[in-house]
Amino acid sequence: MKNPFQTNLYQSHILTLEMYIKMLLEYQKHISKLEKEIDASAKELVEYKIIQSIPGIGEKIAATIISEIGEIDRFNHPKKLVAFAGIDPSIFESGRFKGTVNRITKRGSSRLRHALYMAVKCAIRDARKKKTTKDIIPRNKKLREFYEKKRAEGKLYKVAIIACANKLLHWIYALLKSNTTFQDIA
Repeated sequence: MKNPFQTNLYQSHILTLEMYIKMLLEYQKHISKLEKEIDASAKELVEYKIIQSIPGIGEKIAATIISEIGEIDRFNHPKKLVAFAGIDPSIFESGRFKGTVNRITKRGSSRLRHALYMAVKCAIRDARKKKTTKDIIPRNKKLREFYEKKRAEGKLYKVAIIACANKLLHWIYALLKSNTTFQDIA
């Protein structure tokens, strides 16, 4: 014979799990509704189309970059935007001492840094020209060439990725300032 206390405890756990599942489903509905609203409002912005014209940058990354940068007029030089993103190198020098290991400062927006990192990884990744052919081309030829140049110089993977993120941020700054789209010249 089963213990009635164990049966009640088991039923209590089942009810609690059902409640959590219902809450989770409601949160997922709410999040998908918010994502649709964000996408709709981002598509109305000119900056969204400009940033998304860069190969390798999709809808979510473009919206994240725009929301983190805000008005581009806040920055009067691309290096200030790079510093805002926190991907500028920290330099340790004193007198005759020159630091050999320079890390990024990480003093800026971590969300912008993450979005740039993901954009660079997507941009330098290979993509098939057509599914029927075996021709493989990078999504962003210019950025891939720059990445391969940095790797040929002996830079580590993450160092080369951060250098590409720096270059990408300079491109974004120039495109937003001039209000033009990216032209991928082979």
